[in-house]
Amino acid sequence: MNKNRLYWLCQVLGWGFYSLTELTGYFAVFSFSWIELESILGNALANTFAGITLTHSFRLVFMRYQWIKLSLSSLLFRTGLAVICMTTLMTALNIPLDNAIIDTSAMNWAMRDLIYLISQSKPVLIWVLIYVFYHYTNERRQDEIERLKLQSSIRETESKVLRAQMNPHFMFNALNSIRALILEDPVRAQAGITQLSSILRSSLIADRRKTVELRDELKTIEDYLALEKVRYEERLQVKWDIADDTLPVQVPPMMMQTLVENAIKHGVQKAIRWGYIEISSQLHDTSLHLTIRNTGELNIPTSPSDHGGFGLQNTEQRLHLLYGPEAHFRIFQENELTVCAEIRIPIHPSIQ
Repeated sequence: MNKNRLYWLCQVLGWGFYSLTELTGYFAVFSFSWIELESILGNALANTFAGITLTHSFRLVFMRYQWIKLSLSSLLFRTGLAVICMTTLMTALNIPLDNAIIDTSAMNWAMRDLIYLISQSKPVLIWVLIYVFYHYTNERRQDEIERLKLQSSIRETESKVLRAQMNPHFMFNALNSIRALILEDPVRAQAGITQLSSILRSSLIADRRKTVELRDELKTIEDYLALEKVRYEERLQVKWDIADDTLPVQVPPMMMQTLVENAIKHGVQKAIRWGYIEISSQLHDTSLHLTIRNTGELNIPTSPSDHGGFGLQNTEQRLHLLYGPEAHFRIFQENELTVCAEIRIPIHPSIQ
């Protein structure tokens, strides 16, 4: 059943039930002839019709002028005025109708009108409260849904921008490594171009996805380190400690590669004799722990324009955008000669 049919069904049943309870009250207190009974039934039908007409008119005004968009105080004020107007009209209808059956001339007119106003205000007020409360809560729920959709869209856009900003830095360093080989060792230069093409292919795929499997991210790092090995030769030592059960876990693409690049630039490149990079992964309960250690001294750049500073800031932002406060990243001086970067990622299979 659609909303419009449900609305009319509730209108008819609600006002019909109210008229029925009023009839029951009359019959419990007064005795009527058959002629008077016909008048009472006519009054009940008139009340039902009037109630439906007035409340539906309220609905039309409510929707036409978008009262639900008003502040709570303005909404309550206008709704209160509407209840008073509808109650007054219902009272003005019922007094002459009832006078044809029950003689109220002996009653004080002010007291009589007050009693009728109170009596007629009950069904009107109940109807209005239910209707306004339903729309108010529904509107707030829709606003919350729209807000969450907007936040999700912003998070996705920011994440894509961060990934797009990272690729030029990576390309620059990779091409420099290949350029050094072209004249010295053409065969290795060709291998380097093959490795670079593989990295670029992974990068293009990564730009269309929020996450990739850790195994794919590690393959990109292997190709990158192979290119850097051309520049540093034996000065660059690499150690891998990868748990097999971590390979299918989803991670943000090119994030670890950025940290490895940062480790080479600020660690291995500055080492006097040789430097090393150690990459490890482990599963702990419901989170993936990634660790990158490298030779060097921690010196976090203060300028965002510095590539190192950009890479660290990029990592924190991307983790926050994808996983919120459940993710964790820190980089610190582990000992005199070693810098350690730690990443903790909650395992969410739904993030693809």
